[in-house]
Amino acid sequence: MPLDNKTIVRRLYEEVWNKHKLKVVDELISPSHALIDPLVSTSQVGPEMYKRRVVELTTSFPDLRFTIEDMVAEKGKVVACWIISGTHKGRFLDVAATGKAVCVEGVTIHYITNGKILDSCARWDALGLMRQLGQAAPLEKMSVAGGSHGP
Repeated sequence: MPLDNKTIVRRLYEEVWNKHKLKVVDELISPSHALIDPLVSTSQVGPEMYKRRVVELTTSFPDLRFTIEDMVAEKGKVVACWIISGTHKGRFLDVAATGKAVCVEGVTIHYITNGKILDSCARWDALGLMRQLGQAAPLEKMSVAGGSHGP
């Protein structure tokens, strides 16, 4: 019996991301799957690239955990609102391990057909993550060009 779309997405987060079961990627991700992510300038295509992304992030954050806050499904689309948390214990991008705990919110839209995830479009607070790692300045009181406005 085929799995419903929400169950497919739950398996992706629980089994692949949280339990690091990379073989499950082949069951869930289509060969032409494109992952669109704010940290990557082009989409990453296929199950092998998806596995590589999981390994990269779980190497940088070995205790990385996705918590699904909400999930909405309609026809072949599942929107997952999530929070990731973890400890920065390995190089991430060009940032050496800091030992800092991080927590970031995001949303991913998964497109599913015939029991496989065809594409995933992620939007998450990458700048917030870099701030938590000490790599970007926190937002200061904003000023308007040309001087102060208001009382």
